[in-house]
Amino acid sequence: MTDDEIRQLVRSAIARHLGGANASQVPPASQPPAAQPVPLAFARYPIARPVEDVMCLIEPAVRCNHCGYCECHGH
Repeated sequence: MTDDEIRQLVRSAIARHLGGANASQVPPASQPPAAQPVPLAFARYPIARPVEDVMCLIEPAVRCNHCGYCECHGH
């Protein structure tokens, strides 16, 4: 069962409860807005690193905690 079908069932049940409306009288669910593209500022790029390299690229004195900051435009 899709989300829209569930929404329609809920609308029908509420309409019947509140005013005795027939399920066919309840308007169909509106379509959600289209997904917006992710801004490039949040894009992540793969960085080839040796497995034994466990130090942070941003702050080499600490171990990498895999936050991903070095892989995005934020760096």
